Amino acid sequence: MTMSNSRPVVVVVDDEGSIRKAVARTLKAMEVHVVLFDSAKACLDYLSDSPCDLLITDIKMPEMDGIALLEEVKSLVPWLPVMMVTGFGDVPLAVKALKMGASDFIEKPLERDSFLVSVRKLLETTNPGDALLGKTLTKAECRILQFILTGQSSKDIANRFHRSVRTVELHRQHIMQKMGVKNVVELVQRVNALGQGSAELAQD
Repeated sequence: MTMSNSRPVVVVVDDEGSIRKAVARTLKAMEVHVVLFDSAKACLDYLSDSPCDLLITDIKMPEMDGIALLEEVKSLVPWLPVMMVTGFGDVPLAVKALKMGASDFIEKPLERDSFLVSVRKLLETTNPGDALLGKTLTKAECRILQFILTGQSSKDIANRFHRSVRTVELHRQHIMQKMGVKNVVELVQRVNALGQGSAELAQD
């Protein structure tokens, strides 16, 4: 779980100011840091280099709607839980969102208790205490990842880069934590899900 002042970060996206404020007020009942955005684009700019443990977004928004945002987020941060907020008549869209990888959806107007239960449940799906989860790989980590994906051992990689095995193992550990995986098999699956080849990852 990424943290801000020792609290999980919840990002809320809605083009209606009254809804953003209502969600923020409701979330005050929890020990979370809330970040508010009025557009999907602003949210994506934030997620590209900032922490987030849960994204809550409205489905119907101008320019880029919640469905398009979900698609972008699942490409950018595939392990991030996303809760969709729907209005009356949006349930078919919400079902589509679930098939695309959304974690949950709630209907307006928000029912406080059930909303908070859902938020707590989704926050528990992230990895507690792992401050590296979702962080961008460094150039050195990208280069090392390329060789991990080809099956080379830490010793082989250390010899290639004239580094100690301990240093390579530390980079490997950070790569696993940032990508949210526990082993090489999951790492390969994660990279494939992101649509990135080893050649792309090795570029500076």
